[in-house]
Amino acid sequence: MRHSPLAAELRDAITPRAFFLMVGVLLVQLGFLLSYVGAFHHPDAQRIPLAVAAPAEVAERLDGLRGEPVETTLVRDRGEARERIMNRDAQGAYVMDQQGTQDILLIASAAGSSVAQAITEVGSQFAKAQQRTVRTEDVAPANAGDRGSLSAFYLVIGWLVGGYLAASMLGITAGARPANTRRAVLRLAVMVVYAALSGLGGALIVDQALGALPGHFLALWGIGTLVVLAAGAATIALQVMFGVIGIGLAIVVFVVLGNPSAGGAYQRSMIPPFWRTIGDWLPPGAGTTAVRHSVYFDGNAMAGPMWVLAVWTVAGVLLTLFFAARHRDTEPPALGPYHPGAST
Repeated sequence: MRHSPLAAELRDAITPRAFFLMVGVLLVQLGFLLSYVGAFHHPDAQRIPLAVAAPAEVAERLDGLRGEPVETTLVRDRGEARERIMNRDAQGAYVMDQQGTQDILLIASAAGSSVAQAITEVGSQFAKAQQRTVRTEDVAPANAGDRGSLSAFYLVIGWLVGGYLAASMLGITAGARPANTRRAVLRLAVMVVYAALSGLGGALIVDQALGALPGHFLALWGIGTLVVLAAGAATIALQVMFGVIGIGLAIVVFVVLGNPSAGGAYQRSMIPPFWRTIGDWLPPGAGTTAVRHSVYFDGNAMAGPMWVLAVWTVAGVLLTLFFAARHRDTEPPALGPYHPGAST
């Protein structure tokens, strides 16, 4: 059966492998749209941790608000309420003045503007319903150069993009699967150097150059190095396991799923349950949390996000070495040089 010249040229231009890769790209694109729009199309306060310094019945009324926007914990006084916020056990606090009618609402805008606004709205409406007034006090405001507390999120996204792109370039230029374990180790070593330089560059930009997150240079450098290394090691591992498709899988993890759940524009208490659940376990969310806690909350509650980044890094390294060795072991032995007259 003869094919037309156009059909033959199309078959030569679009190989079956290229076709299936394009299908994969389409699926990633649709997943991107579904994830971002699904996470952000209707932000709504959901069980925001709120400390309450008031009689128990006040906390019960707050817990019983329609839609359950807050989840309360009773505390003794304003000082304990503030401590819970700074320790990241609460996102805000409602402090009732039992000698008067003006209450205090404590927020921490450095943790994210969307959740701070939600707490302010819920507290104001609640006070009005109780025929009381309330004034808002920001106990952890974002820096003047970090409006909306978005610098941490974009800093981490920049680090992650560099991490998985650098790892992808290593795979594209030298083969997605290293020829042997030694080359896999060399790629990982290159990623360590790149991660340190990337972390240094990001810290210099947000601290020294722009003044968005000043005064925490060494901490930011360390966090950035670990964020980049986590992304790079995981991407190398995915390439060793799945070939060039691993790059697409890295984009799914870090961009399609990781970015909407990271707590950037909308914090986890404002997004649907799926994204709220996975956010703490992915590098974008862990990195964003680590930067905010380091800069604005005296380094409190850092163990969780740092462990997440460390686990991603170690898992990436171990999987890379394991599958690189396995790939080498399953390759057919190389044929020796041909010698004329050799017996067959």
